[in-house]
Amino acid sequence: MKSELFSSDVLVRPAAAPGMALQNAKSVRYAVDGEMLARQGSMVAFRGDLRFERKGQGIGGMLKRAVTGEGLPLMSVRGRGEAWFAHRAGNCFIVEFEPGDALTVNGRNVLCFDSTLAYEIRMVKGAGMTGGGLFNSLFTGTGKLAVVCDGAPIVIPVTAASPVYVDTDAVVGWSAQLETGLHRSQSVGSMLRGGSGEAVQLELRGEGFVIVRPSEVTEAAGSAT
Repeated sequence: MKSELFSSDVLVRPAAAPGMALQNAKSVRYAVDGEMLARQGSMVAFRGDLRFERKGQGIGGMLKRAVTGEGLPLMSVRGRGEAWFAHRAGNCFIVEFEPGDALTVNGRNVLCFDSTLAYEIRMVKGAGMTGGGLFNSLFTGTGKLAVVCDGAPIVIPVTAASPVYVDTDAVVGWSAQLETGLHRSQSVGSMLRGGSGEAVQLELRGEGFVIVRPSEVTEAAGSAT
């Protein structure tokens, strides 16, 4: 049988080493030898001896399940084999953490990560009950994290002299050392006249970067599958 469907760019070959790698722009391949963590429901295929279990128990686990993705719980994947992860054909990116690195990520953008990474739920200081959520996930340690983004992300440098303001429904993540707050860019008069649709943004100050998706999240897009 002949087809471009079976070209070397598409056909899966055996993994060279355990761990995470991009299969293509829309999916991540993970050669599991032990344990890894993933967004629940994000596995699209696997082979080998793998077990998938809901991650987290008790109040702390409930918080992590509820907030790591705002209703997108995690699962553990254990055993030996290969698994492929994706979410709604979003673009996938792998972030490699070195000692001292820390990244705050909106849980809805978490796809999968190494079990060597530590994560915790943090309240976004000064953000209040915004559309992007009161809590985000803080990742630290060493290892790899795969994030998913609808469309090509925009990465904006943040400097002490030039804070950045982002829509809370569009933010993907930011350098953990940045200070956060709310910024109101709409006058009271404009609000009384119906508003501009851009009333409040997340303000980021300091030295680092912020990652933004090229569209605002809708309720349907932000819900779990």
